Amino acid sequence: MAAYESLNYMNSDSLLTEDELMVRQSVRDFVTEKVEPLLLECHREERFPMELIPQFGEMGLLGSTIQGYGCAGLGHVAYGLMTQELERGDSGIRSFCSVQGSLVMYPIYAYGSEEQRQKYLPKLAKAELIGCFGLTEPDAGSNPGGMLTRAVKVPGGYKINGNKMWITNGSIADIAIVWARVENENGKIRGFIVEKGTPGFTTSKMEGKFSLRVSVTSELHFQDCVVPESQMLPNGEGLKAPLGCLTQARYGIAWGVLGAADACYHTALNYAKERKIFDDKPLAGYQLAQAKLVKMVQEITKGQLLAIQMGRLKERGELQPHHVSLAKMNNCKLALETAREARDMLGGNGIIDEYPVIRHMLNLESVNTYEGTEDIHRLVVGQQITGIPTFR
Repeated sequence: MAAYESLNYMNSDSLLTEDELMVRQSVRDFVTEKVEPLLLECHREERFPMELIPQFGEMGLLGSTIQGYGCAGLGHVAYGLMTQELERGDSGIRSFCSVQGSLVMYPIYAYGSEEQRQKYLPKLAKAELIGCFGLTEPDAGSNPGGMLTRAVKVPGGYKINGNKMWITNGSIADIAIVWARVENENGKIRGFIVEKGTPGFTTSKMEGKFSLRVSVTSELHFQDCVVPESQMLPNGEGLKAPLGCLTQARYGIAWGVLGAADACYHTALNYAKERKIFDDKPLAGYQLAQAKLVKMVQEITKGQLLAIQMGRLKERGELQPHHVSLAKMNNCKLALETAREARDMLGGNGIIDEYPVIRHMLNLESVNTYEGTEDIHRLVVGQQITGIPTFR
């Protein structure tokens, strides 16, 4: 089989710099050589390939846009291309790197003290520490402001009680960025760095997923868990702080899902060219099959151009949360629809895991939901263009 090349129908590669193309190629080679051979068994066993974690650090994949602290200091388009290649492998692989960079390293960098940055960021960049992000709760998903987790000021620190759910990396994390309402501060939301082994902090792995099986998903439990005052993020308060982290994560998702879509498209294209039906004619020689492939090309191409413009806006400091909502909503939907069409084109083979399509399709059902569902992002964009909020 020929080496993988991403769809370039409108020559979107011409919008990228040589350095960005080099970053993409290096991650592409890494995914092809090191990641893809592990995915079939990991998916079957519902297991994250822990052996890859040190390589993520060596490759500079963690917190790659942060300047200093042992991070790569890449541009935002280069980072987007990186997530695209990781998700071409599997959404769970991209999720690990996204959580580590956007939801753990970013809040420490943006809202933490210099002492916290120096203590944690270099080790997180090298994958010597693993982190997770505790915001979502059993009864507070799309409405994070409804969180029930509470922190109470006690001598020397804060006592945390509550539960977090659907937490990527939770059971393997060394630290958790946890958001709670501080009762002594009129219920103001604050972030805390909670280290593994802190008394009162436990985790449980969520089993039986049929999506994102190559990912560790957990619950975090806090029962009279006392953390030192030095572990509070001093510069981030209110719901705006965790939502700022989610904007960073959604940016990477909007790029990443294009990789999954591209993998499904190429699988369907190659299959259609090789699969003979009826008069020994390839599936690709029929109008309905070509129509499906054209639809994939059409949507992926639009998604690529949207992502690149989003990245350039971010690099100029002009990107707004509603821009990211539009891209996340659009690209997740097109990726899921592409995966479903590809699954259909492969017929019975579309549900066999020897082909990556069914794995991507199942993963994208979750990716379309987490970090804000399609409907929630539609409301975000609707509010921005009309000035009228409709969440309640």
